[in-house]
Amino acid sequence: MRLDLFLKTARLIKRRTGARELCESGRVLVNGREAKPAKEIKQGDIIVLQFSSRHVEIEVLAAPDGLSKRKTPPEELFRVTAETRTKNEKELWNENLS
Repeated sequence: MRLDLFLKTARLIKRRTGARELCESGRVLVNGREAKPAKEIKQGDIIVLQFSSRHVEIEVLAAPDGLSKRKTPPEELFRVTAETRTKNEKELWNENLS
């Protein structure tokens, strides 16, 4: 399954175009490497999503081939292995004033 389709199917990103844009901006890593939207995802891959305010690391549990009639629930497609929140500019500014 393509990375952009996986991110949408797993409901990590609302739209496939949003997933594509995140990949093209270099903020999606698969197994430690920047990944293009068309990268094929397989079970066991580690995906890191670098959003503006947080980083999420997931392990792929299942990557449906798209031909299956059965829809796999999103919670069965991945598990979160790490999640960190990054400080935004306002939080950093307030921290420096303290």
